[in-house]
Order: sequence, then C-alpha cells, then structure tokens
Amino acid sequence: MSNKEDRQTNRSTSPPPLEDRLNATIGVLTRREVEARILAPMAEALGEAFGFEEVLTVMRDTIVKIAQTQGAELRELMRGNSLKHFAASLKYWTQDNALEFEVLEQNERVFAFNVTRCRYAELYQTLGVAELGSTFSCARDFALIRGFNRNIALTRTQTIMEGAAHCDFRYRFIENS
Repeated sequence: MSNKEDRQTNRSTSPPPLEDRLNATIGVLTRREVEARILAPMAEALGEAFGFEEVLTVMRDTIVKIAQTQGAELRELMRGNSLKHFAASLKYWTQDNALEFEVLEQNERVFAFNVTRCRYAELYQTLGVAELGSTFSCARDFALIRGFNRNIALTRTQTIMEGAAHCDFRYRFIENS
C-alpha cells in the first residue's frame, strides 16, 4: 500500500474531529495570529518548491472548505441560523477589539454593516504578510455564511485588507431557488 493510501485509510477510520472551541476560548484574532505564524512560512517554502500561485490557490481552497464546515458548526453553537443568530455570533470576531463596525441596517431579512477598523489587517501587516491576509481571513467570509445558512447571501465589494477605507458587509436573506 502506498503512503497516500495509508493516509486515506487512516482518515476514514479516525474518530470524528473534536468540537472546535478555539474562537470562544482564545478569540479569533489570536487564532488567526497563531495560524499565520505557521501558514506564512509554509506558504513561502512550498511556494519556492512548487510555485507560489499554485500553493496559494490550494491554501485558499482548503481554508474555504474549512470555513464552510465552521459555518455549520457556528449554526449549531448559536442554536439557529437566522440573521439574528449570525449577528450575535460576531462576538467571536470582535473579541479583543478585533473589529470596529457600524451597523447600517439589521432586521429579519438584512444585516448590513461597515467594518471601520480591522485588527486582522493590522495583524497581517505587523507580521509582514499583508499579502496573505485576504487568503487567511477574508476568503473565509463567503464560505462561512454558506455553511451557516445557504439562504443568506453575502455581498462585499471592498475590504480594509485590500486597501479600502472600510469593509462593506451586506448579508441578506434570499428565498430558496
């Protein structure tokens, strides 16, 4: 049996993953710092060996899959999947003053806000990996809400991470298609 087959066999017989309590325990900002301190050097080393764009694509795709699973876990943690439940979950992302935002509209069908300060962007800048911040953090947002509730759509046209003055998050409930 090849090493790949061994790994696949071990994965299929391994116990289910443990409940993810890190966001509530250490906060998302600290979690992202720990992740970045590991992932950034790995991305650099793998990029030198296999091509940076290819490695970044694989990392982004993997992070998006993780985020979708985390969205489903968040739905369970919040004991519901409405926009009200999602808005309440922002306490994990704002812990440690990680985000400052202004709510523009919030009701059963719409949750719209602008992030006016993003310490995640500041963190990646401080770590010298600002170019990876979008992949490590912002890329998660659309997948997270899909995992949380497929009937909530996110529109975002700009982020502080990419140089804008604010991030424009617009969540809206959509009917099943």
